[in-house]
Amino acid sequence: MSDLTGVRCMWMRGGTSKGAFFLADDLPDDRDAFLLRVMGSPDPRQIDGMGGGDPLTSKVAVVSKSARPGVDVDYLFLQVFVDQPIVTDSQNCGNMLAGVAPFAIERGLVAPAGEETRVAIYMANTGQVAVATVRTPGGQVGYHGEAAISGVPGTAAPIPLAFRDTAGSSCGALLPTGNGVDEIDGVACTLIDNGMPCVVLAAGDVGVTGYEDRDTLDADAAMKAKVEAIRLKAGPMMNLGDVTEKSVPKMMLVAAPREGGAIAVRSLIPHRVHASIGVLGAVSVATACLIDESPAAAVAQVPAGKNKTLGVEHPSGVTECVVTVDDGGAPVEAGMLRTARKLMDGEVFA
Repeated sequence: MSDLTGVRCMWMRGGTSKGAFFLADDLPDDRDAFLLRVMGSPDPRQIDGMGGGDPLTSKVAVVSKSARPGVDVDYLFLQVFVDQPIVTDSQNCGNMLAGVAPFAIERGLVAPAGEETRVAIYMANTGQVAVATVRTPGGQVGYHGEAAISGVPGTAAPIPLAFRDTAGSSCGALLPTGNGVDEIDGVACTLIDNGMPCVVLAAGDVGVTGYEDRDTLDADAAMKAKVEAIRLKAGPMMNLGDVTEKSVPKMMLVAAPREGGAIAVRSLIPHRVHASIGVLGAVSVATACLIDESPAAAVAQVPAGKNKTLGVEHPSGVTECVVTVDDGGAPVEAGMLRTARKLMDGEVFA
């Protein structure tokens, strides 16, 4: 396409991430090359593009009207690497998901339905469905409200997300090895997928406390090397194949809670430490708290009842997850509260 031709795009914050939202039909045939140019990758600063020099601000949502029964829109998440010429669809993003329903309503894919509009979203990366509830007073998306989430200043309109059938969405089973705990390089790990493939291990087993800040952990080369060695071995065990060039599984270093939540976690995504934690990563960690013998269960403070609210503590605050279990204690539904905000609507150029 000509470099003089703009492509319609909306820039949005979704949860603790932000990035570009496109209608699928608006993207050119050379999609990946186009998105690398839009973001300014590969470059650590992404100075020649719209990206913010961080994986959390180098994200793309591709949305289209769905032909699936009971589903309103299809959503494909694409991670644009910052310092490599890579665009990958190997994972989902529950934070960007928070912006999909408002975007779909703004673009006319879904008609407002009163003061609140429920939007069923098929997540193409994992084949699962989420239902988002968006405030639509007067037939318009309402972004202002009283909901606060960790990692985002101020408040905004709440966007509750309910996930359907998240267990095993990428790996084929909640516990792809069939075990609550596996030993890799002498470290006890829970290999789990409740919306995001994760390896959950005790922070102390890789030489850290689990309470460090992001910069301290990012500078710990020895810890990161040990964690990456475990990740590379976990990938095939989780039915993900060779994960050398993949952004999954995420690595979750857990410790006992300190801020009134259920568990503390530091998330590697996978080579940099997350400023907070991904939505579906938090759901998977919260679920690991319910797995007997897992490193998470060993330190977690888990409430009673079938509808368990589990606060996942991270460097930016606490992410509240709600996991509903059946009579046998198996998770059957997971939910999350997020917010989103429209930042820009216009055209981008490559």
